[in-house]
Amino acid sequence: MSPEAKRRYFELIRQGLSGSAASSQVGVSLSCGSLWFIDAGSVDFVDRPISRRYLTQDDRIEIADGLAAGESVKAIAARIGKSYQSVYREISRNRKPDGRYQPWYAHGQAHQRRLRTRERRLALDKALRDVVAGKLDKHWSPAQISRWLRRRWSKRRSWHVCAETIYEAVYRGLIAAQDSLTLRTGRTYRTAINVTRQDP
Repeated sequence: MSPEAKRRYFELIRQGLSGSAASSQVGVSLSCGSLWFIDAGSVDFVDRPISRRYLTQDDRIEIADGLAAGESVKAIAARIGKSYQSVYREISRNRKPDGRYQPWYAHGQAHQRRLRTRERRLALDKALRDVVAGKLDKHWSPAQISRWLRRRWSKRRSWHVCAETIYEAVYRGLIAAQDSLTLRTGRTYRTAINVTRQDP
């Protein structure tokens, strides 16, 4: 069947239609739709819009189509507007146990992963926490620390934390701020900024 028919089938399933109704609307047999559903590992959640920093279902379909056509990961990444590192990571994380990259299965896996409560990395790793604290004490900015960690510990991916993660660790008290100069902002707490837009 065409990718468009398969895509429409899963859109209908996510909207709440039964398997038989979705199969009928896209013009396939119930058994065909059932095989799609089973192969995708169940995809009955509602696919709400999320931030563009995440891959969409359409992005994952493009990845699967590109892989099937023998395209390079870099070419696929350029077409969907993502870094090739993100696409490599997506394929590695969300492919099926048999090694196939199936877009609807991958989309369901990513959705389930976002629902899980995750421990904060700096809360779990005391050694990383101590290294970051040491650099903050020397008045390095979180952005500088993030870049340094990636260069110094290039093969220790668990230490590749972004600047925002470091800020959050300080604001949450996971890393003790020695004084108000520990962060370049001069604050040891997060403030909320409300911006009111006025039309001219």
